[in-house]
Order: sequence, then C-alpha cells, then structure tokens
Amino acid sequence: MYKTILVPATGLPTDAPVHATALLAARMADAHLQFLHVRVSVMDMLVAMSTSAGSAAVVQEAVDDLEKEAGAQEDRARAAVDAFRAANGIAAAGPGVSAEFIVETGPAGEWLAEHGRFADLIVAGRPGEGGELALEQLEAALMDTGRPLLIAPAHAPAALAETVAIAWKDTPEAARAVSDALPFIRQAKRVLILAVSEGEEEPHESCNRLKKALSWHNTSTELRLLTRGSEPAVETLLSVAHEEGAGLLVMGGYSHSRLREIVFGGFTKRILREAELPVLMAH
Repeated sequence: MYKTILVPATGLPTDAPVHATALLAARMADAHLQFLHVRVSVMDMLVAMSTSAGSAAVVQEAVDDLEKEAGAQEDRARAAVDAFRAANGIAAAGPGVSAEFIVETGPAGEWLAEHGRFADLIVAGRPGEGGELALEQLEAALMDTGRPLLIAPAHAPAALAETVAIAWKDTPEAARAVSDALPFIRQAKRVLILAVSEGEEEPHESCNRLKKALSWHNTSTELRLLTRGSEPAVETLLSVAHEEGAGLLVMGGYSHSRLREIVFGGFTKRILREAELPVLMAH
C-alpha cells in the first residue's frame, strides 16, 4: 500500500484537484501526505542577473522583489494546504490520513526527485499551456525517482479504484506501471485490460498472461482487445476507458532517447492532454 505520498504545493489554483486526488489515494491506507513547496532560489537568480547590465541598486531592487514574491508564494501555498487539511480533518499525525508541509529552495525538479525517491507515490498536476516548469517536474518525478507517478486531471475524480483501466503494451515500462498500481488494482471493483492492435503482432498472448497474473490480485479482471480504426490509438483507448467508466488509467512511461520529445511527446503527451481521468505512470 501507499503509506507516504509526495504532493507538490505551488500555491496556485491548479493545486486543488491535485491535492484532492492525492487525498483519495491517501484514504486507501491512511497514508501520510507530504506537501512540498519549492521556493525560487534568489541567489541563483542573482548570479544569472549579474551577467547582465545594471547597477548594483537595480540588481538589489530586483532581488528584494524576488524575495518578496517567493515569500508570498510560500504563504499562499501554506495557507492553501492548511485550509485543505482543515476542510478534510487531516492532522499532523495519525490515526487516519496525516500531512506535513515541507519547504525547500532551489530547482523544483531536483527537489521533487530528491524527496520523491523516499515516497511510495508521487501525485502531480499536468503541464498547462507553456507549463515548462510543470513539465520539468513531471520528467523528474517519472525518470529520476523510481517511484510511480499519479497525474491528476483538471477536475478531481469522485473515486480512484472503482474501475481501473490498464493501457497494456508488452514492455518493461508497462509491466512496472502495473506492478506499481497493485494497491489500486487490488481494491478496484473492476480491472479492465485494454490493448490496441496497431497492425503489428496481435497482443493476445501477453494480454492473456497479464489477465491470468492479475486475477490472483483481483478476480474481477477483464480483457478488451481493441481494433484501431481511422482514429489514433490513443483516442480509441480513451474512448473505451470513458465508456467503461474508468476512474484511473495505468500506463508505462515510454522512452527511447531524447526525454522531452519522446517521453512527453506522441502517445504519452496526448494522454496527458486529452485524458479526463487520473493517469498512473511508471518508468
């Protein structure tokens, strides 16, 4: 089970569905939520600014403004977490779900990876338009921690473990994602294995093996072999997941070379952009 869950706390309105999704996961096993806020390093900003033209007074004024904004952002993040804890009856220690607020200073992706390696699960939001910082954090959470990453949708779901859908492909990444999702799979009322034929060798054999293996964890495991039509495979998969009422999608974080273009491009990128349900990924 997931007993420690790491959750970024940025202080932005987009934190709300992320925190709500994390709470759903935490309630499965009375887990401890670690809300992580990372302040901008004003010293790093000062070093960068020192290479540009400007008087010492101008630089100092800019530094003061950065310090003030960083402090205000931390205050907003802390206030949002405090309000969330109060609204949901979450104490600093058990019994039941508990939570703490952690503050670090520096590169957000590095700190997310540093703390993420010691969590059972990481819950984060999706990158929005121009959301490069969020994208870097997702990369760090997926590639640099060895931990499963649960990516929350824009609107928090009502439940996570009613119907769990698995986007299956016979790869180590997908197998790792399924293994990491076992706490959800075991508690699900229904597990649905989805495999889309893309004109290559049919995935029947590996799908049947997966169904047999997962049946030891949940007897309500089903298999759906999907035939891709004129639409992309991702649309076929998401359409069936939606029709079946899936509350969670499990998939591998595929990569071959250049991280940003591959891991968060193609199929994975479309899943993050178009899926209206939480997505659990592992690499």
